[in-house]
Amino acid sequence: MIDLGDPIGCVTDSSPSLVRIEVSNAEAFDRHKAKLGVGQYLLIASGNDLYLLATITAVRASHIDRARPDSGDAGTGEADSVSFRFQIDTQPIGTLSEDTDFTRGTPALPVPTEYAYVTPPEVLSAIFSKQIKSPFLLGTLSVAPDVKFEVDGDRFFSKHVAVVGSTGSGKSCAVAKILQTVVGIEVKTNANKATQKNAHIVIFDIHAEYAAAFRLAETENFTLNLLDVDTLKLPYWLMNAQELEEMFIESHEINSHNQVSQFRHAVVRNKCRHNTGLDNISFDTPVYFSIDEVVTYLENMNVEVIGKLSGEGKPKLADETLVADRDSCYFDKLQSFVVASTAAATKASNGPFHGEFDRLILRLRTRLADPRLRFLFYPVKDGGIPLETGDFADVVRQFIGYLTRSNVSIVDLSGIPFEVLSIVISLISRMIFDFGFHYSKTRHVGGNVSDVPIMVVCEEAHNYVPRSGGAQYDASRKSIERIAKEGRKYGVTLMVVSQRPSEVSETIFSQCSNFISLRLTNAVDQSYIKSLLPDLSAGIGDLLPNLGQGEFLTVGDAPLMPTVGRFALPVPEPHSRSVNYLQEWKADWREVNFDDVIERWRGKVVAATA
Repeated sequence: MIDLGDPIGCVTDSSPSLVRIEVSNAEAFDRHKAKLGVGQYLLIASGNDLYLLATITAVRASHIDRARPDSGDAGTGEADSVSFRFQIDTQPIGTLSEDTDFTRGTPALPVPTEYAYVTPPEVLSAIFSKQIKSPFLLGTLSVAPDVKFEVDGDRFFSKHVAVVGSTGSGKSCAVAKILQTVVGIEVKTNANKATQKNAHIVIFDIHAEYAAAFRLAETENFTLNLLDVDTLKLPYWLMNAQELEEMFIESHEINSHNQVSQFRHAVVRNKCRHNTGLDNISFDTPVYFSIDEVVTYLENMNVEVIGKLSGEGKPKLADETLVADRDSCYFDKLQSFVVASTAAATKASNGPFHGEFDRLILRLRTRLADPRLRFLFYPVKDGGIPLETGDFADVVRQFIGYLTRSNVSIVDLSGIPFEVLSIVISLISRMIFDFGFHYSKTRHVGGNVSDVPIMVVCEEAHNYVPRSGGAQYDASRKSIERIAKEGRKYGVTLMVVSQRPSEVSETIFSQCSNFISLRLTNAVDQSYIKSLLPDLSAGIGDLLPNLGQGEFLTVGDAPLMPTVGRFALPVPEPHSRSVNYLQEWKADWREVNFDDVIERWRGKVVAATA
């Protein structure tokens, strides 16, 4: 055991949740004052060869008045000196042996009069280096900047992670640093440039800030898979029932049930039409269908007229042709029908859905004509050829980095219209989950587990998986919650990042096994995080609003104990830096190229400015 030096005090109270130390020697307290703050560690003797490792949760002092009798009046006294007595409250964390073997839990609590010691940095370093099976560097200990803070990487990434912190606390830099460490980026260099590693990280980037953190010089041989509205290939025909209906159907309309039934029928029939070699096709089957043909089918149903003469009872075209099979002609073009009539010689009546789909067709046509949604409704591969059923594998490959052999895939959502954001996130996350599910099942046949684990990073998660909200969030919330509840079994995990954790789906946070909290200033968010962390004491939790920029509190399965650490800045940094208002306002007047701004506003990519 490393020499602990002289004790600073002794135990006065001992319980499973609180061990109180009394320090009566003010000089000893003053000598070690820098290491006796909240969050620091103490070692407390617990028997002959064991020490209790405890974290300080509170420190208090009380006066001790020492009076000297007045020589002129024996009945009065005057305080001529004041000293202090100190009490330190600690929370037990684990037990340390003479050989610095650390174990979580406290099988033997110290009894009163046992001595307490300041924990030397060498002991902390030995604890964190000896006990980690698959070490992953998060940063350094705040209480001992020379001590590396490592967590168990397998436990950290194989279970869901939550990263929370108020704006300006360093949250984006923290996430970027963690992911850079995973893929081997350090100070603009790629440690893995000699060989391609097997990491698979997908980032949902709401504000287009993370690409800058993964762009390296060409000589570093690091390929970033950046997917934005211009490069993203996300065909609508991969949507499931919920996503398609959320995209096109207004559930509050009176005739929405008719819209749903006929839209479903048209989609299924069109899928069968374009995939004649496949059996058992359903509304959810991920195969190609033509959305334009479906719209044409619905338009025909909307103006359909049924012939009522003897022997008819079928849709009747303007040329007197009876339609025996709607699928044979309704998909191809807008048909002309006979005029509804009650005359005996031309008797005909409007079809069962005549005029029912006016609003639906308008929504469909409006969506399809939106140039911002071409990546969704008219995706093409090289050469301008539309994506079809046979391209399904390549669509999945792009998100997991297999088209470009990339460890990091960033889905830039900044150019995605808000009204389809939930659906885009739902579709991508669902495809990643389904890939993980089916790939794991193929591995299970041979008695193996998935060897292509994937982490999905949900930046600003409160924007698309809120705790409460309207139907516009249903698709994304359902898909991400499914990963939270089931993904770990199939090699798909989440990193949920948010500045407002109290607004994120409770289902998702409840499935997270590791939490990294940077500074939180909102009282509601602080209380919410404290309620999620069972092994977090009130004293440590009270640090949340006082953490410095880049400081974090981590709790969970991966760290040995609840720990306050500090991240190093990522190099390169993400584009999340705050604007220096006063400096910019004091600078000379700057001219702005408004033409470039307007071009980008309209969706055209322009060259970056210095």
